[in-house]
Parts: sequence; C-alpha cells; structure tokens
Amino acid sequence: MGKLLASQDIENLAILIEEATRSTEEGVKRFIEPSPGALRRATSKRHHIIFGRRGSGKSSLLRKAAEDLTIDRRPIAYVDLETFKGHNYPNVLLSVLIKSFEEFAEWLDTAAVNSANKTSFWKKLFGTQPKRPPFNRKEANELSSALRKKVAELNQQLHVADNIETHRTTKNDQEEANQDEIGIQIGLNQLGISSKLVDSAKINTSEEIQEAFYQSKTDFLHRHILEYQRLFNQISKLSGGDAYLFLDDLYHIRRSDQARVIDYFHSIAKGNNLWLKIGTIRHRSRWYIHSDPPIGVKLGDDADEIDLDLTLEKYISAKEFLKKILAGFMQSCGSISTKEILVDEAMDRLVLASGGVARDFLGIFRRSIGIAREREHRKNPRGPKIGIEDVNAAAGEYDTTKREEFKKDTLDDRSELEEMFQRIVAFCTDQVKTNVFLLDKDLTGKNVESIQELVDLRLLHKVRDRVTVKSGQAGKIFEAYMLDVSQYTGSRKRRGLDIIEFRRPDHSEKLRRTTLIYDTSGASKTNSSASGASKTNSSASGASKVVQDSLFP
Repeated sequence: MGKLLASQDIENLAILIEEATRSTEEGVKRFIEPSPGALRRATSKRHHIIFGRRGSGKSSLLRKAAEDLTIDRRPIAYVDLETFKGHNYPNVLLSVLIKSFEEFAEWLDTAAVNSANKTSFWKKLFGTQPKRPPFNRKEANELSSALRKKVAELNQQLHVADNIETHRTTKNDQEEANQDEIGIQIGLNQLGISSKLVDSAKINTSEEIQEAFYQSKTDFLHRHILEYQRLFNQISKLSGGDAYLFLDDLYHIRRSDQARVIDYFHSIAKGNNLWLKIGTIRHRSRWYIHSDPPIGVKLGDDADEIDLDLTLEKYISAKEFLKKILAGFMQSCGSISTKEILVDEAMDRLVLASGGVARDFLGIFRRSIGIAREREHRKNPRGPKIGIEDVNAAAGEYDTTKREEFKKDTLDDRSELEEMFQRIVAFCTDQVKTNVFLLDKDLTGKNVESIQELVDLRLLHKVRDRVTVKSGQAGKIFEAYMLDVSQYTGSRKRRGLDIIEFRRPDHSEKLRRTTLIYDTSGASKTNSSASGASKTNSSASGASKVVQDSLFP
C-alpha cells in the first residue's frame, strides 16, 4: 500500500471530513465563503433568500453569519425548519414563532448581558470576545420574560383544536321586595295617621345570555401581530440596532404553507428593524404568491437573493473553491497536499462527480480513500494514489446517500420525479448512449420544472447555459445537462457510453448534436437526415425496466 494513504495523517483526514460533512456550530470554524461578498450580504440590513442545493453551504453561511452577529451583540435567532417537517398550517407557523421567540429570549439571557470577560461563554462558544459592552440587564430580563410569556400563550394555542365552535352562557339573578303603603285618617282634619307596610316576600328574576363564537388560531395570530411588532421594536431599542432571524431549510415545510409563514414574519419585521435570512432550495420552494393581497416576499422588491450554487457551468470557479476546502482540511492533518494522494485527473473527476456541491465532494473524496486502500490490499497495479476509477467507484457508493436524501426531500411528488429521472436516464444510456442531453431553453411547464428540481436534488447537473445545435434548429438555444456520474460508473458502469467531457474545448462540437435534444412531451428529437426516423423517450424508458429498479429500489 502507498505509504501516505496508509498513514495516520490520512486516517485523521478521513475522520475529520466525515465529522464535517454536516453543518454544525463546530463546522462554522472551517467556513469558506462560497462566493465573494456572500457573508457580508448575509449580515446586512436587507431581507434575503439564500438559494443552494443540499450541501452547497447554505446552513454554514447562515450559522457563520449568526455567529458573527452574536459576537457583535446583535439580536439573533437561528431556527432549523426541518424540525417542523410535515406540520400543518397554522400549527407550523405557531411552532416556528415559538422557537423564534425562545431563541431571542435565550440571546437576551446570554449574549446581550454577559460580560466580555465571561470566557466560559464567549471563548468556549465563539473563540473570541465582543467589543460592544453588555446591555441593560434589567431591561433585557423584562424583554426575555415578555417573550417567554408569549411563548406560553402560543403553546396553549398550539395544543388546542382549531376552528371549533365555543358556547358561553351568562346568567344574571335579581331580587325585588314588595312594598304596600296604607294611609288612615281619624277624626278632625288636623289629625291623620299613615302607615307603610313592607311585604317581606321577594321576587327572583333571572336572565340567561347565550353566545356562540369560533376559536381560530389564524385569527389569534392576526390579533397579536401588533404585540409582536412592539416586542421587536423594544429589542431594537435595547441593542441600539437591528435584529436578525435565520430560518434555515424552508423547503422542509410544505410548499403550500411556505409563503404564508414568510408573509407573517415579514409583517412582524417590516418597520421594526428585524431582518429575515431564509435558506432553501430554489425549485423546492414557494416564497411568493401573486394574489390580492400578495402573500410572502417578492424578490427584487421585498427581498434579494443570494445564490450559492457553484454549478458545473462555472467549472473553474467550482474546482478552485472545492480545492480550497480540501486544502483547509489537509492543513489540519499534517503536511499533506492533493498532488501527493490524487492523480491529476482524479481531482477533475471529483469535481464532476460532486456536481460542484461541497458536501458531496468531501463525501466522495472520503470514500475514494477507502476504495484506494482496499485496492492496494488486493495489490491492484493502478498505483499508490487515488485514481479516476477509485473516484468512480466512490461516486457509485455515494449514490445511496443521494437516494436517501431524495426520498427524504420529496414526500409529496416523489413518484413524478422518479418517473422523469428514469426516462432521462433511459434516454441517455439506452437511446443516445451518452452522459449529456439538451433541453430547449424556451420550454416551460411541469416537466421542465421537474428537471429543474432534479438538478436541485443533485441527480442532474447543468453544464452549459447556451448551446446551439448543428442543424435543423435555427435560432434555438438549448441548455446542456449531465447525468450524475453515479448513474453510469461503479456498479452501474455502462459499456459503449460516449462520455462528453464538456469542459474540454475539443468536445464542444459533441454537445451540438441534434440527437441529444430531449423532448419533455415524451418524444426526443433526432436528426432526421441522419436517422430517417425519430425515437421516443417512452420507448427508451420502457426498454430498460432493470434501469428503473436499480435507480429507486
């Protein structure tokens, strides 16, 4: 076995990467900005929606921004929305409000008032100390108590039935005494006697008033929005600045409820120095509904976007970013360099296999180490470094992780997406026998949306934004997409597949083949002059039941 691959430094590297593949508070220490200015924008006084595929660095960016603001004693709350996956509206909104208020109360109890000298808090959690002095403890405690009181009210609402009819009866009892008056006159006009007799009998009267009304959680939320606005206005005054609410992984909330949740928090925030930072997957989210009145936030008007997706369209930038991430891990494990453990082509294959997604890149790299070690044990002659075939095998293994996340993220529309993906795989591997297909840039509709979602789910990768074909499609612009490497390597290795290496200038002409055009309506267009007849996606799809079963067992 190669000495370096068998070394303790490489073992430590593999463990370190495995620990860091999930975004946690600890992982923030290794944060690398995915695009210039992203962190600065994430802490700015503007509402933002942060877009990125799973593993692209959304959570790391939000956590890093929250940490930096905490050190500056800015009021923050970080809420992981995956916790509320499957919750119905309005309970999901109540739950997110509860968690948000709890987090702001926690900030008031700690970061707002802890002395900079309290190293057990600042140094232990953040590794540094704040420069701003602590705020008024009495006012902070009062605000914290007010928030926790609201939490108790919201919890009570959360655990009662919604839209129920409630009856209330009010009863009034009254008592009245009877009085009789008798006058008696005797003798002369000068003499008279009068007497008043009081009857001790009493009359009881009773009145009952019955009322019926509906108890609605949504009405409760609307009635209390002014109170919540006042609380954030007071938090702003206490801190002398703005507050920030980080809502991570919006896509875990039901799509039909996402805009309503955002809309409510936007109503609280508006004019009260509270800024929303929302992380999500673009094509799995609905942040705005055009209605009367509109619901949610409109990009460009109410909020701006931060796009973290370094796709294979920006191949050079993606490669440099991923190399920088890997180098950071290697520096923590001795004097290791990528050239010492990877053959030159292996780095490019890692970038392709990951689709430019940082977490996938690290996960496949870690598995490549294990595969290369196992190969060396079998005295495989390919050499002491990680090679292309090792990466291919690792990508095939990593597909299990992707499929698990696919199932986790597609509760409502899984079957539709599976069917679309199966058809595309069959079209590429069985019909045109290549790893790339073209899509008309002007196409719209449900099938196009499904392809975009498959890109966000990392099963397809966009590699070119503008492609023109050689003949028959004058004036048409196409986008080029690549199948995930896992679908044609490792255990799914396809013989005779023409691999188009889109990043190479000498492969540009291969991308322009008319036969690569995928028709989302069910038929793929082919160069009729070359083939004389068109083939259908459906026939390609039906040709390989084995392919379908292997994709989603």
